[in-house]
Amino acid sequence: MSRGLSVLAVLLALAGCGETPTGRSQLALVPEGLMAEMGGDAFAEMRQTRPIERDPAANRLVQCVARELVAAAETRYPEVEMPEAWEVVVFDDPSPNAFALPGGRIGVHTGLLRVAETPDQLAAVIGHEVAHVLADHGNERFTQQLGIKAVLLVVGLVGEGELAGEGLRQALGLGARLGIALPFSRAHEEEADRMGLAIMATAGFDPRQSVALWRNMARAGGGQPPEFLSTHPAHGSRIEALERDMSDAMAAYRNASKTGCAG
Repeated sequence: MSRGLSVLAVLLALAGCGETPTGRSQLALVPEGLMAEMGGDAFAEMRQTRPIERDPAANRLVQCVARELVAAAETRYPEVEMPEAWEVVVFDDPSPNAFALPGGRIGVHTGLLRVAETPDQLAAVIGHEVAHVLADHGNERFTQQLGIKAVLLVVGLVGEGELAGEGLRQALGLGARLGIALPFSRAHEEEADRMGLAIMATAGFDPRQSVALWRNMARAGGGQPPEFLSTHPAHGSRIEALERDMSDAMAAYRNASKTGCAG
């Protein structure tokens, strides 16, 4: 048992070995080249197995918004190493969603285009996904998963007494999920919101539309799981956090050249 706890202590002690663009301590140990390769493989599989939206207007809009945001991200976070190239694909999927993979791969669902009523609202989501890539959240999540599994394996091998065996591993698995994996995931979402707001404002998209977007999401999404069991902040919490950062974002927006991405 002590050996497993020792492994966990080592992992936690290492957690301050790096920082995200916002200054948050981060543990991301997987080589970047490997993360980019895995992201590329996963994205290629999605392109083969999921229907892709062919509507020219939808693709022009998404590509324009993404292009402006990537350029702004390079300006806003010049110290961050950017992917060599960004790949953005619109998938024919009715769910109002988007996602990012390591290496600069972004997927946007057509369902999001029905909830995001303006290019500025679409920029709020894509800017959020660009931020996930810049902050290396995929690497951090993967590192956490590997660490949790390593601790559970060690504890399972050396545990003794009534707590030994499968019951202990299940109990620790639940504790690790609620105590480590989910809070970090919420931290990623909150950090991506904060960075995404700065990116969209720097690109010339109205940051106030991020709040409008999440209000639309709340109406479209119905109920959510309790916030402490969710990897995403509740809509109300997300909107409150965005409004706290709005003053700085508006200052950047007023100094930015406005974009020409038409809806």
